[in-house]
Amino acid sequence: MKIIGHRGARGLAPENTIASLKKGLEHHVDMLEFDLRVTQDGIVILHHDPDLTDPNGKQQLISETSYSTLKNHKKDLATFEEVLDEIGHPVTLYVEVKPGEPTAPIIKIIKSRLKDGWKPEHFRLASFSQPILLELHDALPDITKTVLEKWSGVRAVYRAKQVESNHLLMNQRWLWWGFIAQMTRRGYKIGAYTVNNPAQAKRWQRYGLRAIVTDYPDRFEK
Repeated sequence: MKIIGHRGARGLAPENTIASLKKGLEHHVDMLEFDLRVTQDGIVILHHDPDLTDPNGKQQLISETSYSTLKNHKKDLATFEEVLDEIGHPVTLYVEVKPGEPTAPIIKIIKSRLKDGWKPEHFRLASFSQPILLELHDALPDITKTVLEKWSGVRAVYRAKQVESNHLLMNQRWLWWGFIAQMTRRGYKIGAYTVNNPAQAKRWQRYGLRAIVTDYPDRFEK
């Protein structure tokens, strides 16, 4: 079973930062997951929410704010390119593109790295948005896509077929052993988010669970 560090290791360090990604590596994750958004001036950054709250409590909408302004309010704000330069690819980088984000700047960065010697297997591309997954698949067909799905197995399978993938990452709240076993028999690779209980993960692993996304990779060290 693959252990995927959620936003790096958000239970151990500030999420979606270089420090959090390094903390995930420190605890021997198999993959590092992080979220991408794009600023007003086209800089791809790591951030989960569509806005950033500054120290005064004011919300700055990322898509309408420059990178320099956002960086002034969040000193550890990381860009996608900084992550690729500083972290590299000791493990697969599990890149979640948030719904509504433009994919062109992200695709451009990944294509540039592929030309510089990175391999498709150094990336995994995921999204809850099917239009985004389709855009990523059209531009980067050799990189594995993962369908992120909140509750519907039927919808997850339909979406996966469109991007020629058998990787599904499902909300653990709606997972049960029968679904995992059935989908595994059908050839799908089922993962769960966000799982922080090792005992739960082990129970589901018996039925074919292939991966978990966790805030606390230290709890799952082999």
